[in-house]
Amino acid sequence: MKNFIALILIMLSGSVFAQKTLEEYKPVLGSTLKRSIKIDQNKGYTIQEIKPNIYVLTDGVWQSAAVVTEEGVVLIDAPESFGMNIQKAVQEVTSKPIVTLIYTHAHSDHIGGSQYLKNIKNLEIIALESVASFLKEQNDPRRLIPNKTFEGAFALKKGDKEILLSNNMNYHSNEGDLFAYIPKDKFLMVIDVLAPGYVPFKNLDLSNNIHNYLKVYDQILAYDFDVFVGGHLTSIGDKDDVMLTKAYVEDLYETVKRIHGTTDMIKVMSGAAEKIGWNNKYLLFDIFLNKVIDDSYNEIKSRWIDKLAGVDVFSRSHISTMLNYVRWDD
Repeated sequence: MKNFIALILIMLSGSVFAQKTLEEYKPVLGSTLKRSIKIDQNKGYTIQEIKPNIYVLTDGVWQSAAVVTEEGVVLIDAPESFGMNIQKAVQEVTSKPIVTLIYTHAHSDHIGGSQYLKNIKNLEIIALESVASFLKEQNDPRRLIPNKTFEGAFALKKGDKEILLSNNMNYHSNEGDLFAYIPKDKFLMVIDVLAPGYVPFKNLDLSNNIHNYLKVYDQILAYDFDVFVGGHLTSIGDKDDVMLTKAYVEDLYETVKRIHGTTDMIKVMSGAAEKIGWNNKYLLFDIFLNKVIDDSYNEIKSRWIDKLAGVDVFSRSHISTMLNYVRWDD
């Protein structure tokens, strides 16, 4: 009975089980809110020109882009959340028809709105061959099947616009992730790496390959751009945003690696085992992992809470994801 009570107390005291009240979370930084694109609440979306004939469409959570050319409009992604409004939004800025849709990757939240474009005759849908194969297998009516595919890289020329598409490496989705770059306008769109003004989304933006995720920032910075679209939330970014998030991610890596390497696992587990014994190996190992996460979070929070929004929301998940990489892959 004593062991059972001790076990419950340890579980309740562990940070992984702790719950904050909503009021305890830090409000979004004023500097982040100040730069946010204002959403027309009556329409539920906004379309805004960010380069000559290049527009960002957003509902304040997801983003896509519309490139107006002499031959028609090229869409980059069609988020499910505002897919029903995409054609209407484009018609607000041009009389040109939508002729091409590019999929940056296969995730339904970014391309599930294509279902609302199925009425467009002869719509060209471009994607990686691996993405097209996956979507055929999924047979998801929300995501139209691509009809033009490639591997590696592809240059799309429409009128006076050239959009360079490249699958640099798989850092996020299993099927591949595209960089969409318009050299003439120094415009770069890379989805699900960072959200300007914020830390990345949960688990380092759900990355399936932290080894590549740690490299992707340098691959982004190798491009000559001054406008960056990341696919989420309320701001358009630039190189400074990429460099700031890169610094945050590198700090995560270095901090977790150092704390994991200097935390005595046997000592931590033995301290807990004095109360509950050694039978529950999962719990003892979890106590060790959570100590590394707690100690890492305290450091990361102290350095970043006033620099990027969402540190107290998602940094623990970032640290947990990074710990998996540091302990088992690095």
